[in-house]
Amino acid sequence: MNARYIPYLLIAPSLGFLTLLFFVPLVQTIALAFQANGGWSTENFARMTGDINFTDAVVDTFEIVVIVVPLQLLLALAMAMMLQHLRGGRDIVLWIWSIPLGISDLAAGLVWLAILTDKGYLNTLLVDLGVLNGPQSWLSYETPLSLFAAIVVAELWRATAIVLVILVAGVQLLPKEYGEAAEVFGATPWQRFSRITLPLLKPSIQTALILRTVLAFEMFAIVLSIGGRNFPVLVSEAFNWQYSQQDYGVAAAYAVIVMGVSLTATLVYLRILRTPAAQR
Repeated sequence: MNARYIPYLLIAPSLGFLTLLFFVPLVQTIALAFQANGGWSTENFARMTGDINFTDAVVDTFEIVVIVVPLQLLLALAMAMMLQHLRGGRDIVLWIWSIPLGISDLAAGLVWLAILTDKGYLNTLLVDLGVLNGPQSWLSYETPLSLFAAIVVAELWRATAIVLVILVAGVQLLPKEYGEAAEVFGATPWQRFSRITLPLLKPSIQTALILRTVLAFEMFAIVLSIGGRNFPVLVSEAFNWQYSQQDYGVAAAYAVIVMGVSLTATLVYLRILRTPAAQR
């Protein structure tokens, strides 16, 4: 056997796996979204955009992404820098901060639901302390701000660790010589961070932003467990059309929309956060 074919044979199982479990369902979903009444049509998209919850789902989804992703990046950056300055117990602190990675989306949502529901732990504590006269509703359609804040806090708690792990791995690969040289020449800690650490972390930041943005657009279990139908997002609407209304075409149209915005965000990050090596 010619040696030049060996690399292709080695990656053939992975390509077959991706084809069967990713590309084939992807093509089928796109085809389903553009089929109606036995022919090709955009009727599913028309019904999707004409649904009463569509606008709210789009707005809620983008609000979550625009607020949660930057906050997670800032928190993870601060936590990664704190870890670098710890003299002892760094691994233990990182392990504690990474615990949410082992908790599923649904379990995390149920935990925060138990805290914030009308008879939850937060209301019980506030009533016992005399702060409230009775249980306060935080998660109803009548309190959209507190419902939105609850979802943001829950997502920050659950998924910031993903960004943290990526940034910590990137920080550990940074050459220390640059920072030491800047310190010798009198650079302040902020100057070393903004002009050396941050630019060198750009590939890790790019990876973290792409991963978190795509997952934020696909947010479902936490939103459904905390807000239910009071806080529609794109994926929850796809779920509703798929299982509650048994309309697979409109559900596929929602899936295509989520895929489209995710790919667009990925391309934007790849364009804006290009490294010099990637630009050549």
